[in-house]
Amino acid sequence: MLRILILTLATLGFSAQSYSSELTPLVDADWLNRHLDEDNLVVLDVRSDIDGGGGRDAFEATQIPGSLHTRYGEDGWRESRNDVAGLMPAVDELEQLIGGLGISNEHSVVIVPAGTGPTDFGTAARIYWTFKILGHDQVAILDGGFAGWQQQGFEVASGPTPSVEPAPFQAELREALIATTEQVEEARQRQAQLVDARPSDYFTGGTTSPAVRLAGTIPGARNLPHQSHLNDRNGAFYLDTAGLDARINAAELNRDERTIAFCNTGHWAATDWFVLSEIAGFDNVAMYDGSMAAWTVSESRPVQLARRGFELLTGD
Repeated sequence: MLRILILTLATLGFSAQSYSSELTPLVDADWLNRHLDEDNLVVLDVRSDIDGGGGRDAFEATQIPGSLHTRYGEDGWRESRNDVAGLMPAVDELEQLIGGLGISNEHSVVIVPAGTGPTDFGTAARIYWTFKILGHDQVAILDGGFAGWQQQGFEVASGPTPSVEPAPFQAELREALIATTEQVEEARQRQAQLVDARPSDYFTGGTTSPAVRLAGTIPGARNLPHQSHLNDRNGAFYLDTAGLDARINAAELNRDERTIAFCNTGHWAATDWFVLSEIAGFDNVAMYDGSMAAWTVSESRPVQLARRGFELLTGD
């Protein structure tokens, strides 16, 4: 009897280890369907109104069975401080947010975007980055999102997000994954790679976000548009991993150099951070959560326009 118990425990231990090792940063619908009933797996639906993916109402109408929903814009994943939108909240606030979803340090989390466009993938990437910066490695994004799940014919359910018991979640902050404005200024002096994740018209200064005071980019930045990483396959958006090396080479990025991704408010930049750090294997990638919104708050920092070279915010 004792031998049987030992063998059973060993088998359970092996299964848990095997399951944990299978969780890659990007999982497909077939993988999620096979592991959907695992006790330590949390499926976190992050659909919002971004890119027409719908929010809480869309989740309650149809969802992956057993999943939870969190509101990206309302629940506290980002906050505004000192006239800068999109900043990472305090660590203790994020611990409460994640623990309040019933997620502990022992859980594996699969984040489910709407799958309806590049911007909503940024929602999943930003929440993924938040877990990683808090020291939680057992996290993944569902490739194709909920649209891909439906497209492939997997089971769906309906109803409100279930009530859950709060769980203890304790963070271990990885400061290397976030860049401050001061660190971006230092990076310019040391010629570290600054990667602008915005579409090219923002990068060149032709278009400006309402959250940013001036058009243009941080001088010396390279452009790797976030939307270039996603492909529309019959109405669901999947990450284009096959073409990633070509896009990295076109942007003249070096995998061995310190790299900082930014955009307007640290949303699109999360996609660049994800593909460079988690898919392409760059070893030293951070995200500037304040991005151009924080960079242009001060009149002393330069911006670069494609047409006019360097321009000081002060005009000096």
